[in-house]
Amino acid sequence: PEEIERLLMCPICLEVYSKPVVILPCQHNLCRKCANDVFQNRGTPMGSGGRFSTICQHVLPFATFHRCPTCRYEVVLDRHGVYGLQRNLLVENIIDMYQTEGRKPVIKDEINETKQVVMCDEHEEEKVNIYCLTCQKPTCSLCKVFGGHQTCVVSPMDKVYKDQKAEISDSIALMAAGNDRLQAIISQTEEIGKVVECNGRKAKSDLCSAFDSLYSVLEQRKNDMMCRITSDVQERSQVVQEMLKAYGKQLEQASKLMEASLGLIEERSAPVFL
Repeated sequence: PEEIERLLMCPICLEVYSKPVVILPCQHNLCRKCANDVFQNRGTPMGSGGRFSTICQHVLPFATFHRCPTCRYEVVLDRHGVYGLQRNLLVENIIDMYQTEGRKPVIKDEINETKQVVMCDEHEEEKVNIYCLTCQKPTCSLCKVFGGHQTCVVSPMDKVYKDQKAEISDSIALMAAGNDRLQAIISQTEEIGKVVECNGRKAKSDLCSAFDSLYSVLEQRKNDMMCRITSDVQERSQVVQEMLKAYGKQLEQASKLMEASLGLIEERSAPVFL
């Protein structure tokens, strides 16, 4: 059935699994060759990018961090690499059964080709069986011999098909490796953001503590100055009050002397005056 045939398709090479088939911790399967092509020299060492502690480097010094190309689940390979992954014997047995019964699974594109034959637009009785590299389009043999592709460079359809599929597989592998690098950069950036936030909170706390200490010193200084001003005012007020009392006594004595002098002036008798 088509559903089973699709289950036997490798997500990297887009072909039926080639033995040996390895199973990842996320339960997705890969051809060992494809897994080796994708994971080789493209992993992130354990402990790099701040993602794992340095303790892991001592426990698994040769381990590398990868991601499943299907679900992006984290996969850790030891020093054995993909050869340390468990083989999926069940899938290998199913493939053997199909091959034994002459029912070799085919990929989705091949299923469509068996159901639908593409004919040439110009030569309706001719199948499209070659690919024009100059015009970048499929065509038939008559178009190359007698039609508009006589001067064009052509190639067998199967060769172009396999070459482009291989190119797509390589692009998928490169994108998977690029995603791993981006994931590592994202992890590093997230940790940098956390450090920035932590430093910001500490700076705010230190600033508040410094200003609280400054406020305390200023408040104490204000109280001391207020006390000195109050004491100085009291002393000066006491001096002013004493001066006012002294001046008041002098004024009183001067008034009595002036009254006596006025009474003396009014005396008409010279002997009495003298």
